[in-house]
Amino acid sequence: MLKYIVRRILEAIPTVLGVTLLSFVMIRAAGSPVRILLGNHYTVYRAAMLSRSLGLSKPLWDQYVIWLGNLLHGNFGYSYTYDRPVVGLMLQALPHTIIIVVVAVLAAHVFAVFLGSVQAYFENTKFDQIVTVVNYFFYSMPTFWLAVLLIIFFSIDLNWLPSGGIVNAQLSNPGFGDWAKHLILPISALFLVSVAGWARYMRSSMREALLQDYVRTARMKGASEFRVIFVHALRNSILPLITLFGLSLPVLLSGALFVEEVFNYPGMGLLYWDAVNSRDYPIIMGVTVFIGLVTVAGNLIADILYGLIDPRIQYR
Repeated sequence: MLKYIVRRILEAIPTVLGVTLLSFVMIRAAGSPVRILLGNHYTVYRAAMLSRSLGLSKPLWDQYVIWLGNLLHGNFGYSYTYDRPVVGLMLQALPHTIIIVVVAVLAAHVFAVFLGSVQAYFENTKFDQIVTVVNYFFYSMPTFWLAVLLIIFFSIDLNWLPSGGIVNAQLSNPGFGDWAKHLILPISALFLVSVAGWARYMRSSMREALLQDYVRTARMKGASEFRVIFVHALRNSILPLITLFGLSLPVLLSGALFVEEVFNYPGMGLLYWDAVNSRDYPIIMGVTVFIGLVTVAGNLIADILYGLIDPRIQYR
C-alpha cells in the first residue's frame, strides 16, 4: 500500500507542474495588474517602476522559474492588494471553506446513498419518478443561481436566515448559534447540487446490484429487505460513488467559489474571486496550486477507499 501511494504521488508531480505552467501563462495573458494597483495615480513612469519591483518586467519563463523555485521552498509569494504573504491569507480563509465543503460532502454522500438505494428499490413507482424530477431540477441548476434563490426565499421572503457573512457584525459577542445560522444556506446550496447528481449514480448502481445472484440468494435464505439492500447490495453498489467522492472535491471547491461570492462568505472562494478581479497573481496561483493538490489527493483517497471496500482490488 505504501509503495503504491508513493508511486501515485510521484506520478502526479508532472500533472501538478503542468497545471501550474498552464495557469501561469493564462493568468499572465489576462493582463498586467499594474494599472489596477495604481488606479488614478497611473503614469507610464510609475507603471514601469511598479512592474520592475513586482518582477513583471522579466521574461515570462523567468517569472515562472522564480515563482516555482519560491513555491518549492514553501513561499507562495506576497499579495499585491493585501500586502501580506499569500500563505497567511490562504490559511486564514481555508478553515471557513473546509467547514462548508466537508459538511456538504459528507451529508450529501450519506443522503445520496440512502435516497438512491430507496429509489432503486421502488423503481418506476410514483416516488421514484417524483424524486428523479427533483434531482434533475437541482442537478441542472447552476450553483450560484441556487444560492440566489435560497437568499430570496429564506432571507428576504421568510426572513429566517441571514443572507451572507459569517457572523452578525452588529452583535458584540456572536455565539455558536449565530455562526451556525450563517452556515446553513451556503452548505445547503452545495448539498442540494451534490445530492442531485450523486443520487442518480447511486440509483443506477443499486439497481444493477439488486439484479445480481447474491441478492436473490440472500432473499431465498430469508434475509430481511433492509439487510438485502443496505448490507448485501450496498457494499458493491457504493463503489462508483467512492470514485465520485475523489472527483467531487475539486468540483465542490469550484462551486464554493460562487457560493462564497454570493453569500460574501470569507473563504478560499471569495479570496480567489477578489484576487481575479484585482489580478493579484500570487493569490490566484496559490489557490490554483492548492486546488490541483486537492484534486490529486482526492483521486488517491478514492483509489484507497475503493480497495478497502472491494478486497478483490490489489495494489502493486
